[in-house]
Amino acid sequence: MPDETSPRPLLSLEFSLLAGISFFAFCNLAVFYGFHAYLGQIGIAPEWRGFLLGLEPFTAFVLRLVLIPLIGVGNATRVLLAGLLLLVLVLVSYRWALTVPSLALLRILHGAAFVVLVSACINLVVRFIPEDRSAQGFSLFSLTTLLPYAIMPPLAERLLPWFGGAANLYAGVALLAIPALLLLVWGGPRLEAALAGLDQGLTRRPSRAELVADLREPAVRALLAFNLCFYLSYSAVFYFLKDFGGHLEGHAVGDFFLFSTAMILVLRLASGLFLDRLPKLPFLILATVVLVVTVPSLALATSEAGLEALGLFYGLGVGLALPLLNALLFQRSPPALRGVNTNLSLFMMDAGFFLTPWLGGLFLAGGGAVGNLFVANAAILALGLGFLTAVRKPTGESSP
Repeated sequence: MPDETSPRPLLSLEFSLLAGISFFAFCNLAVFYGFHAYLGQIGIAPEWRGFLLGLEPFTAFVLRLVLIPLIGVGNATRVLLAGLLLLVLVLVSYRWALTVPSLALLRILHGAAFVVLVSACINLVVRFIPEDRSAQGFSLFSLTTLLPYAIMPPLAERLLPWFGGAANLYAGVALLAIPALLLLVWGGPRLEAALAGLDQGLTRRPSRAELVADLREPAVRALLAFNLCFYLSYSAVFYFLKDFGGHLEGHAVGDFFLFSTAMILVLRLASGLFLDRLPKLPFLILATVVLVVTVPSLALATSEAGLEALGLFYGLGVGLALPLLNALLFQRSPPALRGVNTNLSLFMMDAGFFLTPWLGGLFLAGGGAVGNLFVANAAILALGLGFLTAVRKPTGESSP
């Protein structure tokens, strides 16, 4: 019977099954790129639009810590099914939610469905990533969160006239939950059988004492703190670059994200050739230095070509940093707590995506310049470099 140390292929049926479910789940989020504009179209007052926009990631932020100790490998497949069904209900309901109270309730339920679904999926997938290919595994799995943002916005723009409005489009996206449900129903028994072969110490839910001991580990705390710094900076670029670059000719901001996403995709697809052969901590530091230089440079861009070039460097930094960061956290975590710590890193992501729009919006409303916002977030990334100094190579470890 296989155990956690047995050699396993990375692209196992279980890994591929969970990657497919994750892809279809993230497609629903990627289609909400125009939600702020949609709220204006249905007559929601401006002062409520940012609140409603941020309510979904805020709900995920609040719920994730509550859910982490409650979701274990033993119940993750059932939780995954419940999350998919709730997601379908929420997406269809956008057609009838036209007031602030109804939309607020729906955004809370949307955040709950998403965090339940992703937390369960992550808790499962880390059991099927071979330790010696952890960077490649996280790099490939991250494609399931990246590709929807490359596919859905342009697809949605072309489908919008056919659906007759954004609310109908959101409901239509619920159809993408059907392939995910079919994958789960078809592959559920295979997942259960594979998990049954793991040591019970790896599949049980961790105790409170184990969680406290885990968070006392300097490397774990440092990597989670770096996660927060990374996503505070990342979400600043995502949410506020258009406020800065809108004056540039052509499609400068859109091309920035096109070029950066293309670079990230190239790095993800090529990851099997080099990522797990790299010394992870030094290259994570190097990738972060690239971002520390690139992010404030955005404030100096004066042409479309300049912003596009910065997009390539930004994609290089993000494309290298994220899989290396996830791999380091994976390697520094006890096997039984890898799912927990990966979900804690997602909690930091939720925090970044909630705090940056809120604090950044207050900064801009007070007369602050977007360029200064980029400089401040580069400083936050530099602070993150300081946290990485607490990450040390474990005694006796010889692999990268």
